[in-house]
Amino acid sequence: MTMKVPTGCLFTHIIRGSGKEITYENAGVDCAYVGALSSGFCNWRIDFTYAHTENKTHRTSRGRTHPECKIDPMRNNAPQTLPRYGKACAHLYVNGVRRVSQCHHITK
Repeated sequence: MTMKVPTGCLFTHIIRGSGKEITYENAGVDCAYVGALSSGFCNWRIDFTYAHTENKTHRTSRGRTHPECKIDPMRNNAPQTLPRYGKACAHLYVNGVRRVSQCHHITK
């Protein structure tokens, strides 16, 4: 039997908690097979943003820019309690350009 194996990279964003309380938050890149053989992401940073249900951003946690190239960039964010329900997003920037985002809706 012949099977095709997926290759490339995925941007993941994990949030744990309850209600408006975030107890764990992490974002990063996972690469497989051919994707893992590349030189990686250079001059990267990961930002976290939080918006109200009206989609107005009320908080940003900007990550530091890493000048090195890395195949698996990753960042954790500190636990926190959001002031209102809405959405939490993670954004990967490479050379100052946003390349990908992933968001979670935080609801009752």
